[in-house]
Amino acid sequence: MKIRSIIVASALALASTSAFAFSCPKHMKAIDAALSKAKLGDAQMAEVKKYRAEGETFHKAGKHQDALDTLAKAEKILGIKM
Repeated sequence: MKIRSIIVASALALASTSAFAFSCPKHMKAIDAALSKAKLGDAQMAEVKKYRAEGETFHKAGKHQDALDTLAKAEKILGIKM
């Protein structure tokens, strides 16, 4: 019974990691779309672009929670609600 629980827990952990991985590109795409219409100052624009780039780097490294946290900072500046 314990082995079955461990297997189920492992499967759920892997599934949740995949879910994070698939949502990163959705967030990046939303940021990219909002950037083209954004009316931000130079400093804010640079900050958004920095967070967007860092988020993509984290995503490619498999650090999906870090990517989502970083992308959320850019979304907050842009006023994106997801």
